Amino acid sequence: MSHARSLWLRSASWELLLFGVFALLLLGAGIGLRDPWPSDEPRFALVARLMVEHGQWLFPHRGAELYPDKPPVFMWLQALGYFITGSWRVAFMLPSLAAGLGALALTYDLARRLWNHRSALLAAATLLVTIHFTYQMRNAQIDPLLLGWVTLANYGLLRHLLLGPSWRWFAAGCFFAGVGVATKGVGVIALLMLIPYAVARRGRWQHIAWSSGGWRWAGGLAMFLVPILAWLLPMLLVAHADGDPQHAEYVQNILFGQTVHRYAAPSGHFHSPFYFIGIILIDWLPLSLLLPWALPAWWRRLKRRDARLLLPLGWVVLILLFFSISPGKRDVYILPALPMTALALAPLLPGLLRKRGIRVLIFALTGLMSAGLTAAAALALTRHPSWAAQFEQSLDPRIWWLLLSIGLVGLVIVALTRVRRAAMGWLTFAGVLWGLYGLWGYPMLNGDRSARDVMQHARVIAGPQATIGLLAWKEQNLLMTQGPTVEFGFLKPWPQQYADAIAWQGAEPSQRWIFSLDVAMGQCVDRRKATYVGHANRREWWMFKADAVLPGCVPHGDDNDSDAAD
Repeated sequence: MSHARSLWLRSASWELLLFGVFALLLLGAGIGLRDPWPSDEPRFALVARLMVEHGQWLFPHRGAELYPDKPPVFMWLQALGYFITGSWRVAFMLPSLAAGLGALALTYDLARRLWNHRSALLAAATLLVTIHFTYQMRNAQIDPLLLGWVTLANYGLLRHLLLGPSWRWFAAGCFFAGVGVATKGVGVIALLMLIPYAVARRGRWQHIAWSSGGWRWAGGLAMFLVPILAWLLPMLLVAHADGDPQHAEYVQNILFGQTVHRYAAPSGHFHSPFYFIGIILIDWLPLSLLLPWALPAWWRRLKRRDARLLLPLGWVVLILLFFSISPGKRDVYILPALPMTALALAPLLPGLLRKRGIRVLIFALTGLMSAGLTAAAALALTRHPSWAAQFEQSLDPRIWWLLLSIGLVGLVIVALTRVRRAAMGWLTFAGVLWGLYGLWGYPMLNGDRSARDVMQHARVIAGPQATIGLLAWKEQNLLMTQGPTVEFGFLKPWPQQYADAIAWQGAEPSQRWIFSLDVAMGQCVDRRKATYVGHANRREWWMFKADAVLPGCVPHGDDNDSDAAD
């Protein structure tokens, strides 16, 4: 490293150290300053907390009900983070942070081995400041962790397929692909890397690692099953031994309902086969600005049979095809393709970033975002248009001062860096954007988005000794509740929850309150006798005691609203 050609500083080692510090700040700013936010974060944090409290590690629970939608690995890691830090506010974010930093390190190291330090550092920096990567890696969801496992699997495979032969790395790559499956079923996509390798090997492409030994290939692939069986076998044995029908249903759902059935016949998020093209063009900014120049350059190198590009690019194309076939699509499905795209860009980046056309586009992107944030915030603060009022129904009005600050600082950055240093301008702007969002925005928005404020107010209304029953609740309500609390199921239809709640309250009316979503009460509660608790997550919440209940009335509200509304 000490003899590597540096990019900005005199020492490549110092460049790498400073980049690591910058990456930690960019991805980690604000950790500990907020609680889990919908749609997915409260669910996973709640499951992890219940694991710690009740010691039920194989069969995750969401309240009293089993949670069969995802394997438990992500929640296990959140629980591990809690054991290490003693704080759920910190612990729930740690898996995503570790996955993000790990993906950057692996992308850099692989690009350095395939090309050089300069190309590798630019590739890692491009990955870091791509909007989709930064935004998702700052969220406590499963997909960032899946990206980490898939990148680790790809790293092991490419160390063998391009830089090998190294059967240990091949086995490691297969193993972490299996860990990806135990985290989220689609982790198997890492093994698609073997398809472009087979093409390159058959065509005798350059830079391919030639290796023989059929039993070693089989042995490496067998490592894929190790982490899957390490989770699956204990779960199946316990489910078979205890004979619990809920455990049997959980096994059926986690093995089939949430994998094959969800891919072939999803229940939502329907989009056209070209959906991911829009995600790449918009969410992958500014990386996507490089593609008009990168595509012909890649084609020229592929015609020279450079396997160092065929394998990552071929894998990315296969990922896009794999997820485009399913009618259900979400932007995060192709998130694991970002590190391999950055890797394929690595040898081109030193030349691409010197092209004036690219610098102009990056400069324009930084300028437009800065000017747009400044103008929108200034209008909201001075003119209060209708769109701003609607925006403020869900977010703290002080958000405009945050956006105004980011926009003004961005304009200063644009003025200082200009077109010549446009890449450095975007890097700096990204640091300001995500830094202020984490350090200022997190505390500002947390009370509403996490439901902390409304649950604290509910406890004040009920008093410290009374028991609160949750009706038509969301995961953040149970996660943020304080004091004695009960719930009546999550997936159970609201009218049935209501009937159970009223019967429960009637057994001890003086000490029992019901906390309810407004639409779940219907016309069965006299709101003059009920208490309005507050607004959170675009929902209105009420509390009432038995004297507000209209006898014999059964509400006919809609069943559980979609998490996507969060």
